[in-house]
Amino acid sequence: MSNTLYPLGTVVYLQDGTEKVMVVGRGVIYHDEDSDKEVFVDYMGCRYPTGVNPDNTIFFNQENIDRVVFEGLKDAEEERFQQVYEDWLKKVTVPKKEIN
Repeated sequence: MSNTLYPLGTVVYLQDGTEKVMVVGRGVIYHDEDSDKEVFVDYMGCRYPTGVNPDNTIFFNQENIDRVVFEGLKDAEEERFQQVYEDWLKKVTVPKKEIN
């Protein structure tokens, strides 16, 4: 199984979603209000085209993506990020949040 993530700037539709979401963060650790614990998710996003709103951050995982509309920039730095992310996944101690 590959843990390759989509690059920043990728625009997707989430499962059962009707609005586009743009990836603005990856491998995000945050305090989950539902469980009152620290968790991580594959992606942090914002509504597209309106952009980031701190009161309306969207957290989701690879398996929540239904369709990719646009894939963000892939360059040497992106390739390096993917390598570092693979290593980080092996060491991260907080649980991954399951999002249905």
